[in-house]
Amino acid sequence: MAIIEVKNLVKIYKTGDIELRALNDVSFKIERGEFVCVMGPSGSGKSTMMNILGCLDVASSGSYELDGINVKTQNRAELADVRNHKLGFVFQGFNLLPKVDAVENVELPLLYRGVASAKRRKAAVEALERVGLGQRLHHRPSQMSGGQQQRVAIARAIVGRAPIILADEPTGNLDTKTTVEIMNIFTELHKEGITVILVTHEPDIATWSERVLRFRDGQLIADEAAPKGVQLDNEVKPEDI
Repeated sequence: MAIIEVKNLVKIYKTGDIELRALNDVSFKIERGEFVCVMGPSGSGKSTMMNILGCLDVASSGSYELDGINVKTQNRAELADVRNHKLGFVFQGFNLLPKVDAVENVELPLLYRGVASAKRRKAAVEALERVGLGQRLHHRPSQMSGGQQQRVAIARAIVGRAPIILADEPTGNLDTKTTVEIMNIFTELHKEGITVILVTHEPDIATWSERVLRFRDGQLIADEAAPKGVQLDNEVKPEDI
């Protein structure tokens, strides 16, 4: 059974008498455990698509099923619960709280679930250790490099054991060496059975995935195997960064 199924999705934004069709009759499935890149130029609809997949926006028409849940039938509170339990988010700008340390940032999804303090602290530490930040538990974002901040964001995305990670240009602010480390982490998560959906405009990033969904002018114009070009050197180790 597909973990994501989108059928005939349309998204229209209205400003006065003007209508902008951001998505037009988009259909696709993503199987559990796939690693998929979403690509397209600015204005192609890929960001709108990711917002809908992340239950941050709703379609004007069509259907979206997320792990067997018909998203259209969910109210605001139910959608928040779906996001918390089914989805982990990683953003280009990290979106960390600047005044708290790494552990407290990673704990947030579990705090919203009402998980007890000791249990969520243990889970947060384990998630940070999993991404190579066991020595940075009590550093604030301003005390960490961009790559370290992004690893905190990934730890936050996986701490609640959500089956899907949505990553929006997660390497956009990173140098090549750090990009390799971040992509290695996504690859390992994929190997463990997590579904990874990653937005990028960089062809070399797409080579890390299995499949590419290409958008243009609000339409899905290609659904194809990922290119097998020359990948960035992926032998960089966390301790080298």
